[in-house]
Amino acid sequence: MTSSPELDGKQLYQRLLRFVLPYWRIFLVSIISMALVAATEPAFPALLKPLLDGSFVKKDPGMMRLIPLLLIGLFILRGIATFTSSYAISWVANKVVMDLRCLMFGKLVALPTHYYDDNSSGVLMSKVTYDVSQVTNAATNVITIVVRDSLSIAGLLGWLLYLNWRLTLVALIVVPAIAFVIRSFSGRLRNMSRGAQQAMGHITHVLEETIECHKVVKIFGGQEYEARRFQEAANQVRRFNIKQAIAASATVPLVQLIAAIALAVIIYIATMQSASDQTTVGGFVSFITAMLMLLAPLKRLTGVSESLQRGLAAAESVFNLIDEEAETDKGTISLPRAQGALEFRDLGFTYGRSERMALNSISLAIRPGETVALVGQSGSGKTTLANLIPRFYTPTSGQILLDGYDIQTIRLADLRSNTALVSQDVVLFNDSVSANIAYGRQSGATEAEIVAAAEAAHAMEFIREMPEGIHTQIGENGVRLSGGQRQRLAIARAILKNAPVLILDEATSALDTESERHVQAALETLMQGRTTIVIAHRLSTIEKADRIVVLQKGHIAEIGSHSELLAKDGIYANLHRIQFSQEKPHET
Repeated sequence: MTSSPELDGKQLYQRLLRFVLPYWRIFLVSIISMALVAATEPAFPALLKPLLDGSFVKKDPGMMRLIPLLLIGLFILRGIATFTSSYAISWVANKVVMDLRCLMFGKLVALPTHYYDDNSSGVLMSKVTYDVSQVTNAATNVITIVVRDSLSIAGLLGWLLYLNWRLTLVALIVVPAIAFVIRSFSGRLRNMSRGAQQAMGHITHVLEETIECHKVVKIFGGQEYEARRFQEAANQVRRFNIKQAIAASATVPLVQLIAAIALAVIIYIATMQSASDQTTVGGFVSFITAMLMLLAPLKRLTGVSESLQRGLAAAESVFNLIDEEAETDKGTISLPRAQGALEFRDLGFTYGRSERMALNSISLAIRPGETVALVGQSGSGKTTLANLIPRFYTPTSGQILLDGYDIQTIRLADLRSNTALVSQDVVLFNDSVSANIAYGRQSGATEAEIVAAAEAAHAMEFIREMPEGIHTQIGENGVRLSGGQRQRLAIARAILKNAPVLILDEATSALDTESERHVQAALETLMQGRTTIVIAHRLSTIEKADRIVVLQKGHIAEIGSHSELLAKDGIYANLHRIQFSQEKPHET
């Protein structure tokens, strides 16, 4: 598994802004509107000087009529500019989030199977739903504050310098102290944000497991245990958020204290100047108003560090997923329709960093149209061998050949289009019956083709009884269907795909006798003319297989037909005797 090298804040931010670039026109409208809002900030204290000096001191009637009109016009302009800025920046922010989510989802469906083995689905869902939403703070909201408030501060400082440059210099002395406070807390805020996002991934993981396994939780009385797990996860999120709040909360009052000290000094000096007639009443009030108006943008600018660091920590999480290496497809050979000849040559496989070989020196040739059953105890390597055929994993050593071509050299899309899979863990989608049968590349199938596949899978007998037939919604993972019905829909999906290589992974192991009879009949239809790998626990279901391969601890222990292996009186015969002795009393 690879991930992106750790980026510093500047690199992360630059990369994030590249996602804003496609919408630069709307973004520019927002920036211009922000600049307009910022430009009106010093206009208000600037109007106070002629208002006070002209109306109250000099009693100028023209100024008395003009200033109120200018104030109304000023706030109308501010309102229009504020609305335009907020709408435009929100539009850009939501587009960036949507683009990132789509990019993350695109990467998720392209990631290799081992990535899902190493990462819980709850953590991945948290990245796509929670982490990416935090990115908007860094991508757009921060820019809003920085641009608008920086310009506001610049405008107000300009007015202050114009009114009284000596007093303004006193105000500027505090800038280095404020910068030091912000810098001191930034690193801690980012670390706390990163920890909070990881903790949120854990809370999503616990939540997802509890929802999916709610029946097990109830039947085994695991409510208190799961509640404790959730409370611990939620408490971890709370602790990170509190630490983050402490760092953020400490920044603002410290900055405000420094600013207040500077303001107190300025007011004292200004009153001294006023006493010596160095400033007018209007000038003094205008100066103090501008100084007070500086506090709000200054406060937002100092608080922006929290949003920025949270957004950068989220961006780090998002880009780590986006930068994950997708499934490698170095295949160049196009194979539209295979004959179905499979060969395993000295095949070996190890999971991750495990030292134990899941498969070791597997050599086996399967003819086109032949049915080969894989049997053996749990952990013998049956499912692992089947998972290597569609390249869910890459062999550690050896080769798998399809029609004489190493499957690593066949284009991945072509390899998988020639393979169909039906397992005991049926996966159905919260959609209609027809959409589940005609899934993926088969989505263009006609209704007649879908019905024909369902008929061949013995599924139409229960589909016809549904309220809307093949257009009936089946719920999440087919929750409204029985196990046998779900299995037959999976078989109908495989029939419609019409792939020359078929993998049946314990396809009837979890069914009752009646459902198994229907499913077995559907499987016999599906297997006709196809190279079939059958993984079976119940040996009675594979007695008609052309050959039976017995696996033991990753090795091939025996090969032969059902009768040959019984006559050999080896591992298979022993497994058969054990199962027969267990099933006979049950049948009686």
